[in-house]
Amino acid sequence: MKEFFNDMLSTIFFVALYAVIGDIFIATGAAIAVGIGQIALFKFRGRQVDAMQWMSLGLVIVFGGATLYLHDPRFMMVKPSIIHFAIGFVMLRKGWMGRYLPPVAAENMSARMINGWGYAWAVLMFGLGVTNIGVALTFSPEIWGYFIAFGAMGAKLALFAVQYVLMRMAVVRRLAAARATAV
Repeated sequence: MKEFFNDMLSTIFFVALYAVIGDIFIATGAAIAVGIGQIALFKFRGRQVDAMQWMSLGLVIVFGGATLYLHDPRFMMVKPSIIHFAIGFVMLRKGWMGRYLPPVAAENMSARMINGWGYAWAVLMFGLGVTNIGVALTFSPEIWGYFIAFGAMGAKLALFAVQYVLMRMAVVRRLAAARATAV
């Protein structure tokens, strides 16, 4: 979850701030500042900046800048779709999930299962991207804010919970079988 949080920090901050204050322009400016600050902090600490973090920063600057310059919140509202589509395409690559798994999980699950969950995440990302475009272009910024804060985040948390439970069950079963054959 830490890596996912780092990849999406400026977007999460934008959604949270917008949900609290209801001003899309202040939330946009703050999200841009958070994205730049996060990259600067990583560079200062000598930490490598992942491609997903660079992409997220670029998108928040471009779409956030368009939102602020043109005073049209739809640019910032559509931005999560582009991120979802980009993430979805990355998630189509076999083995991407490896960096997010603890060693005990990676060592005790089949590549097929790990890749299957990766594809499930890709499908979710594409679905959220399409749904977000529909909500952003059809509904008010307030309704869209609820969708992003509760619908999109809720769907991700739900898939994470299901994945966690099923992966944990698979690992526990595999470890129990290994102990049984060792005795």
